[in-house]
Amino acid sequence: MDLFSLKNKNVILTGGNGNLGKIMAKWLLEYEAALFIADIIDTPIVELRAYQEKGQLHYIKCDLSSSASIAQMYSSVNQIGGSIDVLINNAAYGGGAGGSKSSAFIDDVDDTVWRVGIDGTVGVTFRCTREVLPYFDKQGGGNIVNIASMYGTVAPDPSIYGDTGNNNPVMYGTGKAGVIQLTKYCAANLAKRDVRVNCITPGPFPLITEATDKEFYEKLKSKTMLGREGKADELAGPLLLLCSDASSYMTGSNVIVDGGWTAW
Repeated sequence: MDLFSLKNKNVILTGGNGNLGKIMAKWLLEYEAALFIADIIDTPIVELRAYQEKGQLHYIKCDLSSSASIAQMYSSVNQIGGSIDVLINNAAYGGGAGGSKSSAFIDDVDDTVWRVGIDGTVGVTFRCTREVLPYFDKQGGGNIVNIASMYGTVAPDPSIYGDTGNNNPVMYGTGKAGVIQLTKYCAANLAKRDVRVNCITPGPFPLITEATDKEFYEKLKSKTMLGREGKADELAGPLLLLCSDASSYMTGSNVIVDGGWTAW
């Protein structure tokens, strides 16, 4: 527990109100982080109310498409916590990346949808990284953990989507590949400033509901070596590793958590 402890660390989690973000938040709090959720949605998470009541959890509404809003968010975190120790770039938005649905067909993706999709994956990660650097420089270092996707390393298999039109859109994987490269670039260029930058690449962690296509779900599971989808809590280990001092000699790494999908 001590090895992975986040006690006395101020951690920012972008997109913490999302499906996986809520689970990440739970584990960060369990390991004693002072957590700041930066999201356009600032509705408190009911299951985490106790942490908020004792002052361990803070919500800061932030438009992550705006550099000015991001800068203001960092200023607020620094004012409340006195430092920024860890930044987790989890948020994504735009067609196929957490926002408005876009066409799976390249022919139908116009310039606006393309720009928003790329901005909502690698663009937001870049902005949040750039704007946090003055704080890291002032305190002598910091730690960044980016969240990519298996579709940043391999292409979506059209056969598992059939003719549904729900194939993962072109912007998403392209942008997430950019996140992996941005991780490596920043790790190389920020090491001399004592800033570590690593990445987690999740595989299939679907939100299963009554509306989930059962045939698609079975095909999805069959693509992994373990023969099943990921459970959200299974991201906790890699997340706590990279956020804590347990990974003090790691930078530029991409930790793949995909049940073996990309290793076939």
